[in-house]
Amino acid sequence: MKTLRLLPVFAVIVLLTSCSTVRVASDYDKNINFNDYKTFAFYKPGIDKAEISDLDKKRVLRAIESEMMAKGYTKSEDPAVLVSIFTKAKERINVYQNNFGFNGGWGGFWGPWAGPWGWNGGFYNNNSVSRTTQGTLYIDLIDSNKNQLIWQGQGTAPLVSGDVDKREERINLIVKEIMEVYPPQVAGN
Repeated sequence: MKTLRLLPVFAVIVLLTSCSTVRVASDYDKNINFNDYKTFAFYKPGIDKAEISDLDKKRVLRAIESEMMAKGYTKSEDPAVLVSIFTKAKERINVYQNNFGFNGGWGGFWGPWAGPWGWNGGFYNNNSVSRTTQGTLYIDLIDSNKNQLIWQGQGTAPLVSGDVDKREERINLIVKEIMEVYPPQVAGN
C-alpha cells in the first residue's frame, strides 16, 4: 500500500527530470559582421579560471570544437576568434506536495453512532523534497585582434553526476543548444 502512495510522487519526479531542457540566452555586438570570422582557438587563461573539473573542461572544449567546426570554422594558431568559457552552479531545492488519495476503510471513524458500517477515510499528505544542481555554462567569443567580446551564449540546465557517458551526453547537449543561436541573425549580414 505504501508503494502505491509513492507512485504518483515518483511519476512526477521522472516527468520533471525527463522534460528538463536547457535554457539558452545570448548577447552580442550588433555592429559585428560574424561572417568575417572563420578561424578560432581556445583562450587558455579564461578556460583555466572555469570552476569545473579538468575532465569536464575537456568535455566542454571537445563539444565546442565540434560545434565550431560544424559551422565552418577551423582551428588555427592565428585565430580571428578566441573561445573562452566560465561556469556557475547553484543548488535548487524543489518541494512536491502530493495531497490527494484516500486512506480509508470500514470502521469506527465516525464513532459509535455510525454503527459497524461507518466509513473510516480521509486524505493523506505525502511531500517530497529533491535537490538538484543547476549549472550555467557561458561561452564567450572574443575578437582576437581587438581583444573585445563579440558574442556570449549561456545555457542553464540541471547537472548530471555519476555515469560518465550520461555526463558527456549532457555536456554535449548543453553546448549544442547554446551554439544553435550562433551566429546571431543580424540584419545586413
